[in-house]
Amino acid sequence: MNSIKYPLLSSFSPIVLGLFTFLLAGVLAINLFVLPASAIDYNNRTLIEEDFSSQDLTKSSFDHANLRGSDLSNTNSRGVRFFSANLDSVNFEGADLSYSDLESARMTRVNLTNAVLEGAFLTNAKLDRAIVDGADFTDVILRSDVNAMLCEIAKGTNPTTGRDTRDTLYCP
Repeated sequence: MNSIKYPLLSSFSPIVLGLFTFLLAGVLAINLFVLPASAIDYNNRTLIEEDFSSQDLTKSSFDHANLRGSDLSNTNSRGVRFFSANLDSVNFEGADLSYSDLESARMTRVNLTNAVLEGAFLTNAKLDRAIVDGADFTDVILRSDVNAMLCEIAKGTNPTTGRDTRDTLYCP
């Protein structure tokens, strides 16, 4: 039987090769299991009254999650998915929700004061009794009846973008 020779490896002692293998395995373990992921899957979880304030939630997913009464104020929630989530009484004050998917979300009594929702999807979202003072709805996709309801209560200017809430909703 022919044996394959590895001249470079044969010049190292078995102890050095073992140590190298151990260190390489350690580096891989740290990268795979210890370092935090940039996006977290919270889908279908019950997260009632949780505090996520001031966290970077970029590209995380909360599809069908129950976040009733949770604090997501001042979060970076760009591109986050909240599809069909229960966001009843959630505090999104000062949050960046740009390009987020809030489709079919229950957003009753939600606080969107000074939130940026640029390019977000809010189709079929329920926004009864929402607070939208200073919120930026630039290029947000929502139903015309919801848009009309928001125009009745819209006021203020977003401190981040400098846009008037009523202008971003194209209120008459």
